[in-house]
Amino acid sequence: MQIADLYIRVSTDEQADKGYSQRDQEERLRNIVSLKNIRIDRIIFEDHSAKTFERPEWQKYMDSFRRGKSGKETRLLLFTKWDRFSRNISEADQMISKLTKLNISPQAIEQPLDLRVPENKLLLAIYLLTPEVENDR
Repeated sequence: MQIADLYIRVSTDEQADKGYSQRDQEERLRNIVSLKNIRIDRIIFEDHSAKTFERPEWQKYMDSFRRGKSGKETRLLLFTKWDRFSRNISEADQMISKLTKLNISPQAIEQPLDLRVPENKLLLAIYLLTPEVENDR
């Protein structure tokens, strides 16, 4: 059975009003893991901007692996969309590399990508760059 951590993030009241509430994200993620028979290990709730990974709950999550709590099995890190993970393409690329080294596979359930397929890097760039441009604007 696969193991997944659920990452649920909002940063503004507007997002909560437009269907990105933590409750809504959690419900969508739980439905997917239930359908795919994936066991949930942790649920991480965050309410900070995704412009950087200097987020309190994210830091706690990563620290838990630095202290050796990472298993040898590959685990999934699931979130609804890539902009829930990051709104900064260069930081996201670095974090994906760190997660991969920890046997953690980040995946957006509404924008699924197999990152082992080189062409999917183009889609990932679009998914991450679009919200970064929105932030800049």
